[in-house]
Amino acid sequence: MAYTSTEWRTVEPFTRKASEQAQAHPERRDLFLCHAWDDREGSAKELHGYLKANGASVWFSEEDLPLGSLMIREIDKGLRNSRVGIVLVTPALLKSIEAEGVAEKELAVLLSSRRVIPVLHGVTFNDLNDVSPMLASHAGLSTKDSSLDNVAAKVAAAAAALPEA
Repeated sequence: MAYTSTEWRTVEPFTRKASEQAQAHPERRDLFLCHAWDDREGSAKELHGYLKANGASVWFSEEDLPLGSLMIREIDKGLRNSRVGIVLVTPALLKSIEAEGVAEKELAVLLSSRRVIPVLHGVTFNDLNDVSPMLASHAGLSTKDSSLDNVAAKVAAAAAALPEA
């Protein structure tokens, strides 16, 4: 993702501040990546890689759940220590929400924080609205309009620009 010089002058101080905070508080993350279990080796892993490549620190279960740990407790810590929640909305996630799986519980916490960004991948906002009108009411991005890499760059920039909570 390219920035104009004016855009960079606006974003750069936030990027620098996020980097300083990451060094001072390594347990904190810019983003919490909420995804369906079935997407962990596919689109969620891909999005995670793009977010990291764009400078975001991301809590991702595939990397941040230590072996032998209590999954729900580690997810709770990840949610607590993340500034923004990214919800990767796929057909698998919509099924998980309807089945009231772990992703549905993460979503409930993220919606209460009011710092959540839906990223639609293979679904429409109408599909999401049918399952979660509250999540659909949040401004988000869709890979229908842009590549997953470009979406990740925009999300990483938005997270860096948020003031410290």
